Amino acid sequence: MPATAIPLNPDPGTLALLADGVTRRYGRRWALRGANLAVRPGEVVGLEGHNGSGKSTLLRVFSTLIRATSGRASVLGHDVRERPDWVRGQVALMTYHPGLYDDLTARENLQFAASMLGRDASGIDAALDRVGLLRDGDERVRTFSSGMQRRLSLARLLMQRPRVLLLDEPYNSLDRQGVALVNEVVAEVVRGSEGGAALIVLHDRQSAGSLLDRVEVMFQGRVEGQAEPELPSASEMLAELAS
Repeated sequence: MPATAIPLNPDPGTLALLADGVTRRYGRRWALRGANLAVRPGEVVGLEGHNGSGKSTLLRVFSTLIRATSGRASVLGHDVRERPDWVRGQVALMTYHPGLYDDLTARENLQFAASMLGRDASGIDAALDRVGLLRDGDERVRTFSSGMQRRLSLARLLMQRPRVLLLDEPYNSLDRQGVALVNEVVAEVVRGSEGGAALIVLHDRQSAGSLLDRVEVMFQGRVEGQAEPELPSASEMLAELAS
């Protein structure tokens, strides 16, 4: 199966996200081996693959949490190495693990996030209400279920007011209402922001449904193939790649 092509001599200024030959090495292990990916403004792109295929690593490169060993990565036309502070102001990364403070309340978690992001804390109640946690705002996070913690992570994302979303299995532990909420928020950000886009690591593409414009499959650190959401699953495509 041929690797997904990126434009010849791509102009980063026309793309929401660009990975051009991105590599990342941890000691002797290569997590990314020349990953190529182009996401255009207005697109919602799913990313599938086995554990260890490089999906989360690619998201972290785009978010500036880690630096690529080589290659080029850009967000909304700006190189993540050259303008990391600017990039961090445009993207929101939701990791697989919520990264919340258990001993703080939901409201305190958002107050801390707002202070770190330089955002106005006056929108905290609105964010909690948007994700259905307003009544639980003064409860400590250690008492929350996994689904409630995922919802609080979504509220924290809303506080950032991002243009580009980088979501790592955002549907994990969510019920149907939570899944619908994630899809609503993604659609609002992508359609309502200039240059808005989303890259979503998926375990179950059915949760994203018609939200997706396309699905890319990663295998051994590379983006190896593209499929429309209704076509064969990642497990089937990966079995073909491994054969």
